[in-house]
Amino acid sequence: MEYLINTVLLALLAVTAGAIAYLRNLFAAVMLVGIYGLLTAAIFVILDAVDVAFTEAAVGAGISPILMLAALALTGREQTAPTSPSGAGIAIVLATGGALVWGTLDMPYFGDPLAPVHVHVAPRYLEGTLSEIGIPNAVTSVLASYRGYDTLGEVFVIFTAGIGAIVLLGNRRGD
Repeated sequence: MEYLINTVLLALLAVTAGAIAYLRNLFAAVMLVGIYGLLTAAIFVILDAVDVAFTEAAVGAGISPILMLAALALTGREQTAPTSPSGAGIAIVLATGGALVWGTLDMPYFGDPLAPVHVHVAPRYLEGTLSEIGIPNAVTSVLASYRGYDTLGEVFVIFTAGIGAIVLLGNRRGD
């Protein structure tokens, strides 16, 4: 049953992404971006990553579509006629894609029990979280203590992006 749910969610994700790419009505594309975020959050729930699912639902299905709708209010609902792709743009996309694929060649195989994260990092967190941090839940201890500065940095990045969007969108009212 879980295999069927995974297959259906991934198929819906692919269909939604394809529809976003081909739509000319930007309002409809923004609505599909919200649906894409919800589908991605559902996949994260199935993968037992509820903290990531919560973030994806809030950002991918909540804040991002709202900011895109605000941008649409300042521009237009229809996409302009596309121009033919330039050779330089295609070369940049292919070079970036090639670099990303090349970067994944050194990664351990998915689910490899001898991967460094399973040999060094995870056992230390699972064995030492109660004695070092005093929090019985390993996920909470990682997010709140071991990765506390990282999480704080993410909050600052999101806060700065929000303030920047408010400043940019707020300047348009005086026109």
